[in-house]
Amino acid sequence: MQITLKAMRYFATALTHGNISRAAETLHVAPSAVAAALDQIEAHFQLQLVTRHRARGIEPTRAGREMLHKFTHLLEEYDAVLAEGRDLKQGLGGTLRLGYYAPVAPAFLPSILSGLVPPAGDVSLILTECDNDAAQSGLIEGRFDAILFVPDGTHPHIEFEPLLHPPAYALLPAGHPLCAKPTVSLSDLAGLAMVALNRPMVTDYYRHLFATLGCQPNTVIQANTTEMVRSLVGAGMGYAVLHMRPATDISYAGDPLDARPISDAGAPLTVAVGYNKSNPRRVVSTFVERCQTWAASGEAEAFTVQP
Repeated sequence: MQITLKAMRYFATALTHGNISRAAETLHVAPSAVAAALDQIEAHFQLQLVTRHRARGIEPTRAGREMLHKFTHLLEEYDAVLAEGRDLKQGLGGTLRLGYYAPVAPAFLPSILSGLVPPAGDVSLILTECDNDAAQSGLIEGRFDAILFVPDGTHPHIEFEPLLHPPAYALLPAGHPLCAKPTVSLSDLAGLAMVALNRPMVTDYYRHLFATLGCQPNTVIQANTTEMVRSLVGAGMGYAVLHMRPATDISYAGDPLDARPISDAGAPLTVAVGYNKSNPRRVVSTFVERCQTWAASGEAEAFTVQP
């Protein structure tokens, strides 16, 4: 029979007090449980570790003193590990590994994360931009502590909280004729040159979007980053359909851009934060709370184009 940590603790407490009854009171157990632990440990090692005196309690033998020292050290190490684990869970520290599928995340993530890093917090951040499937698989496999993603066809093991529901909008070069309209329709865009964001999920979205008109978008250029799409639109090479916009209406190249809501684009996109809801570390739950606070603020509205 293996010696349990409980038995070691009973043994150490009894020898420290020199009395089984007082040890039992300290441990909030019956004296028989403490006596049984002493017997079990002696039987395991086949050594006499305790001398029992009818009137004077108990005292360790020489072997018992050596065993008491080893058990005490082992129990202290065990308690220290538990304490460190509690601190890791409850303390606003450690490493937060975040995967995100949100093309304009660089525009809003810094403000959400600012309260987690020194001097306000003591968190090390690892941020990874990825596609929607990679974000979800990374969370399931433990490579990410939390993810920002689009819960469309979500893996059944992913738990998440919706944050934003940005509708689609048309990104146009400044001065385009459609900029004169407060909103545009898909029929306004059909046939015009389109600069498509070439990312998983998005290609199918474009196809289904224009299928309502019985046509396909006139895609002339594909680019896999939002900033490249914005720069190409700013250069007058076409329009784009996007959902979130950065805080600036200027492309990387310095060209002015204009955004117009699409009146018949259907249901908006959902942006969500995914994490393990059942047992999150404090830094994860704090990050989620900051995401929710940001999403409910007026600051978040600036990143959407409402009809």
